Amino acid sequence: MTCLLDTHVWLWLLVSPERLGPRALGLLTDTSSRLLLSAVSSWEIAIKYSLGRLRLPMPPAAYVPDRMRRTGVEGLAISHAHALRVASLAAHHRDPFDRLLVAQAQEEDLPILTADPIFARYGVQVLPTA
Repeated sequence: MTCLLDTHVWLWLLVSPERLGPRALGLLTDTSSRLLLSAVSSWEIAIKYSLGRLRLPMPPAAYVPDRMRRTGVEGLAISHAHALRVASLAAHHRDPFDRLLVAQAQEEDLPILTADPIFARYGVQVLPTA
């Protein structure tokens, strides 16, 4: 299965996998799964790190690529179509990172693994973390 990971899900996998339920953890550790981490997640991590709201053992420029390799996660670039799709989204969510993740999930027809129940309001397939 191919799925898009919400930022917090990927971070939980790295530092607190006990927050993930057995189904989610199984999907994340199944070598046949294709896991995608959006560039918007790297942007979110970089911003939160620079504001002191996210502690990492090394700067994001080293941490994110290293941990992506270790977890077998592929990057998903942000395209113009993804960015422009945000304009058509209902105002269920104010978080710009999450809105772009939803737009990518819609545009690429991907399920998204998230603990955020608001994502389902957008009509994307949500894979729960519990």
